[in-house]
Amino acid sequence: MAITDKIYVKNHRQIGSQLETNIPKGAFKGATLDLLFQGNNLAQLDDATQERVLDFAEDFLDCNCESNPYCGCPEKKFMQYLLELREGGLGPQAIVDVMSDDYMVYAYEGDVLSFLDDSVRTLEAVEELAEVDGNREAQQEASRKKQNLSG
Repeated sequence: MAITDKIYVKNHRQIGSQLETNIPKGAFKGATLDLLFQGNNLAQLDDATQERVLDFAEDFLDCNCESNPYCGCPEKKFMQYLLELREGGLGPQAIVDVMSDDYMVYAYEGDVLSFLDDSVRTLEAVEELAEVDGNREAQQEASRKKQNLSG
């Protein structure tokens, strides 16, 4: 299961109440994206929530794909965001705190830790494959990224 399947809308019941409907808890669920990012629904949200929803849309839903936001780009961008937070020196709990402050979404600390661990293991595999292939540049890049994620 991808980490983006484990990203949840903070206060989703309160937001649903503002929209006078139920919304799924998952931030990247199709119904959540439909409900939160339709113009008339956005106008029903309080100012603070509206600002965070717009920030989320600008940072993750902005792509030129024909099937946007169902193209996979938002999920890829969000995973990159998480990796950048880790490379910035934040631990799993701090990452959860930042994503909550930035976008009103959250995840469980253990899920973020698992995602980061899987990312390091993937980089180890890339590093090994690059070594076998004789691609020193790719091996060094994977090693550098692995070090940045490992702390």
